[in-house]
Amino acid sequence: MSAHGSALEGSEEVYRGNQENMPGRLRAVHKNRVENQENMNPKPANRTVLGALVNNPRRQPGLRGTKQGAATQPLACKSEDYGKSCTGKPSTKQPAFQIHVDEPDGACSKKQASAKQATVDCSPLTLNPTVTRLRQPLASIDLPMDLSFDSPMDMSIVEGEDRPVNVNEVAVYAAEIHTHLREMELKCRPKAAYMKKQPDITNSMRAILVDWLVEVGEEYKLQNETLYLAVNYIDRFLSSMSVLRGKLQLVGTAAMLLASKFEEIYPPEVAEFVYITDDTYTKKQVLRMEHLVLKVLSFDLAAPTIMQFLTQYFLKQRVSNKVESLSMLLGELSLVDADPFLKYLPSQVAAAAFILANYTITGGSWSKAMVELTGYTLENLMPCIQDLHQTYLGASQHAQQSVREKYKNSKYHEVSLIEPPERLVLN
Repeated sequence: MSAHGSALEGSEEVYRGNQENMPGRLRAVHKNRVENQENMNPKPANRTVLGALVNNPRRQPGLRGTKQGAATQPLACKSEDYGKSCTGKPSTKQPAFQIHVDEPDGACSKKQASAKQATVDCSPLTLNPTVTRLRQPLASIDLPMDLSFDSPMDMSIVEGEDRPVNVNEVAVYAAEIHTHLREMELKCRPKAAYMKKQPDITNSMRAILVDWLVEVGEEYKLQNETLYLAVNYIDRFLSSMSVLRGKLQLVGTAAMLLASKFEEIYPPEVAEFVYITDDTYTKKQVLRMEHLVLKVLSFDLAAPTIMQFLTQYFLKQRVSNKVESLSMLLGELSLVDADPFLKYLPSQVAAAAFILANYTITGGSWSKAMVELTGYTLENLMPCIQDLHQTYLGASQHAQQSVREKYKNSKYHEVSLIEPPERLVLN
């Protein structure tokens, strides 16, 4: 018998001996762990999955079950391999953390954080007697306090009409808020014609991705603002980075994860976003793509959206719930098609959606108060209104139907069932 074979047998005997000498409690834990892994229930088959990104396929609404191929193509520069250059050669590894230390001359130097520096000193803490005396609990102070019904500290009395407070309704700052949003939408605006520079993706593929994100938002009951933010992140990322079609869904997943963290109180976990892609991507890939998106966006995540401007318009001019829901439907329809709506600002698309919805339901138009608030006249908005009207007319025949299916719900007053007006006669 060779020395290698005897070494293997020796290691097996040591392993068996270790198992025999293992306490009964540890053996039971080890056995239960193995049984739990063997008896683990498989994941359900029905998931919201984007599937293969092909050029403008006609797909039925609902949950997807098509899984992408395992061999997906990476980004143009293999963004996941941060330790390698684009040529495949290992690059100089940068330290994970750098500490900035202020020098006496005012300069700022960088030092690598070592393991010794990160070690916590566990020696017992010795306190100065003076500090110990100061840390003694304060003596109780008994002061006569008369909390009568007329006291300003009595919170049971609320003057005026008892109604819920709308956090968005701050009339004193409304004009300043609107001005700030108008300034920020220019800074957070994607390039309108970025798709011409993309070598491997098209507007149809982007429409499929946005359609899938609408379903993801409904599946996890996310806020509408989360969807608008995710699409903004995608367009700004694609304005700066070339992406192959095999990684387009990964970009959308990372953008939705970031938008959820920014907007939601309880965002879905990373594992949930891995699950909805039918495990096409790993958790590590999603997190690395999230990191890359943050770097490309320079961590500027507070982007004004169509939904924020619609909220401002609803507060300025009171309309019915149906008009509000139809405005939101038209706003989401504009997200699906990059052409022609990327050339308009979110405030313009929101104004066009408001006008078109108000005209469809009540026959109303754009009031003088709205002109004063926005600075947009009806004449200025007509190109955007006409483009949105054509999209509204062709919505029932569009290849992507998730937005219309979403707004068939009674929560949105079934506004997607309302027939659009054939002609617009706006005053």
